[in-house]
Amino acid sequence: MGISRFVLLVFTISMLASPALSDLVLSKVDRRIYLTSHIVRISSTLEVENAGPETVSKVLLAFPDLQAQNLAYLMASPHEAKAKFKGLTVGASFTFDVLAVFTHALRPMPEQIGQADIQLVLYQDSAYYLSPYVVKVQSLSLKLPDSRIESYTTLESTKVQGSEIKYGPYENLPAFSSSPITVHFQNNLPFTIAQELVREIEISHWGNVLVTEHYKLIHGGAQSKGEFSRLEPQARENVQDPSAIRYLVAHLPPRAHSVYYRDAIGNISTSHLRGDSKKAELLIEPRYPMFGGWRTAFTIGYGLPLQDCLYESEGRRFLNITFSSPVIELVIDTLIVKVVLPEGSSDISVAAPFFMKQWQETKISHLDIVGRPVVVLEKTNLVPEHNQYFQVYYKFNRLSMLREPLMLISGIFLFFVACIVYMHADTSISKFSASYLAKQQWEEVRVAIQHVHNIICQCLATHDKLEASLRDLSRTGEVQACKAARKSTDGLLKELSKELKPLMTFLQSSPSAVQVLSKVEELVAKERELLEKLMAKHSTAVEAYDKKSGARDIESRIALQQQKITALRQEVDDLLEFIDEI
Repeated sequence: MGISRFVLLVFTISMLASPALSDLVLSKVDRRIYLTSHIVRISSTLEVENAGPETVSKVLLAFPDLQAQNLAYLMASPHEAKAKFKGLTVGASFTFDVLAVFTHALRPMPEQIGQADIQLVLYQDSAYYLSPYVVKVQSLSLKLPDSRIESYTTLESTKVQGSEIKYGPYENLPAFSSSPITVHFQNNLPFTIAQELVREIEISHWGNVLVTEHYKLIHGGAQSKGEFSRLEPQARENVQDPSAIRYLVAHLPPRAHSVYYRDAIGNISTSHLRGDSKKAELLIEPRYPMFGGWRTAFTIGYGLPLQDCLYESEGRRFLNITFSSPVIELVIDTLIVKVVLPEGSSDISVAAPFFMKQWQETKISHLDIVGRPVVVLEKTNLVPEHNQYFQVYYKFNRLSMLREPLMLISGIFLFFVACIVYMHADTSISKFSASYLAKQQWEEVRVAIQHVHNIICQCLATHDKLEASLRDLSRTGEVQACKAARKSTDGLLKELSKELKPLMTFLQSSPSAVQVLSKVEELVAKERELLEKLMAKHSTAVEAYDKKSGARDIESRIALQQQKITALRQEVDDLLEFIDEI
């Protein structure tokens, strides 16, 4: 509740009568109820007259229980800017304005609507101004968002002009007079409600104030029934999801920079920022139209120049910034504001235009030693009128600003010192240590195995030459050329066998080769068996050609041998692949 320039007390109908009540009379009451959004605003102009025998310094306001539960903001101010309230003397009068703002005061009727349906809401109030004083003359007007009115209570002196309903004037009504009225009307404006908003304002004395706002949003209007369809709006030319939240508008400070918007699941929505030196407007389009009961979560962030928010007074610094959300026509059920002060701040206090819970926490960030003090403020049931400036005062030693640069310089210096020490230090492993010797032995084994691998590959290449000579024999019938090819391969294979023998002897004697020795020995044995089968096949083919046997007879004689050769060659290839991976 806001109080401006004079004392203002709030009571409900159940308050006890006091002698001072009969001393005041409301000469004239002009009430205007604005129902043009989901936030109900009642602006009243009251002319109060002192009819008692002594000066009166307090004016009492009353609200029905239903309204008192939804009252979010209350402010009173003199009707004339220069007027001042210092108490009403006998026979004097004073005119002042009262603004009362209510949340959750409009009830959707029906409570569920389809995607293409319009939204109808119900509002209940009294045609008479509820007051503990006699009211001489009063009138009431209700401003609606649209001229479509489903129904309304008709009383004496009731008029409807377009989207406005007027009641009165009514004269000489006693204290606490009431005449219930109900209005059922169209209101397609989205009911944008933040069930929770967490604002973090982080101060850096290096020239920036970072603001981060985390929203949990819900459409508080009539619940959506049925399934959502993107094709349905395209089929209708004039009406497209009338009550859905299609976009949000946030009025940011004029020199806001580094503005960003992010959904809870990533930046997949659309946002536009436009503005100049006097204003900045962020337009947010959610990734889907939000219908009644639908929820979403997103984050807005931006930076502000330090000189626009931070000031000094009497040896203390203070942050001067708005308290609530920059999103227009937003109701906030719970708002938590966290002001993160620089590390080393002390003597912290808060000055705010309204009551709120407050406590302190500590935040550990990069390059912090003891952490940064955090002032936490919490308030419930907020409306745009709460977006007023508040101040956080604190003391800060300028020398503390050198803490982070010195830590960076020290860290870089120590890093380079460590590099220098590392470059000049002997970090090699001792050549007499067990680990070094084991590593050396394993390297020798790996080299030997690689040589074995290469020799076996050369043997297989020689086998291929022997196979090629048989193919030439079947094509040309030249037996002598085939015998010459075999003689040549025999010589090559003997040389390769001599090279292989010392390698196998080394591997068999090395303890480090125990794990792989069996595979290497198997590879050598399979290669020798393969060579024997090839030689047998070669001898059979040459002998058949010498005897002038037919082609079919030759093929039948070497067919079984070829099957064994193929199987052995596959086994040798598999063992080579295994050894190659060691």
